[in-house]
Amino acid sequence: MAVDKSNQRVRKMFGEIAPNYDRMNHLLSMNVDKYWRAKTVRKLKPNRTDPILDVCTGTGDLAFAFEKKTAGEVPVIGSDFCYEMLAVGEQKNERFQQDVTFVEADAQNLPFPDDHFQIVSAAFGLRNVADTDLGLREMTRVCKPGGQVAILEFSVPRTQPIKGMYGWYFKNVLPRIGQALARNDSSAYDYLPDSVGEFPCYEALAEKMKGAGMSHVDFYPLTFGIATLYVGVK
Repeated sequence: MAVDKSNQRVRKMFGEIAPNYDRMNHLLSMNVDKYWRAKTVRKLKPNRTDPILDVCTGTGDLAFAFEKKTAGEVPVIGSDFCYEMLAVGEQKNERFQQDVTFVEADAQNLPFPDDHFQIVSAAFGLRNVADTDLGLREMTRVCKPGGQVAILEFSVPRTQPIKGMYGWYFKNVLPRIGQALARNDSSAYDYLPDSVGEFPCYEALAEKMKGAGMSHVDFYPLTFGIATLYVGVK
């Protein structure tokens, strides 16, 4: 049975776990998620001229990494359709004295003009979008010609024994820890492995990006393929 990724279900689920979202991400990944985001920013090499958009931004960690890298010299926008996640991002704006602009918006209908951003990214959020192809088309639409669209997402390792160990941890350990420490009514940490297992990765996602209008799509497995960075050029 397909994972329920309806807007209503996903918005409710992330709203429930928003207060614990950052803590759980760092705990369950043993802080490797910070390295993945830093690697993404280094790979994309943002300029200090054109604006940047991070969709499905959650609490804004990748948007903050871009803002820090560009020293606040370009507008960095983080968009998400879950208000509770954005509220945590606004608190972090004040705490870290950064200047990311947060916008409540659905990745399937972005309220931004065509050909506007040098980089349009999504970190661990595209798999939660109900229509993956529509989300990719919208990300491509608002990206400038010659700009980059980047997807950082969980993937399934291809080689043993990592693949087997990862699968066992992801399906048996992570959901129990997550549900115990971040109690919610939406089984968010059961949804996580289910959504990753169903989501296209490697060549399959690269082909979807090309179908959305990108060229020169490359992907870079990170940490034995637990996560993968995909980069396409509009």
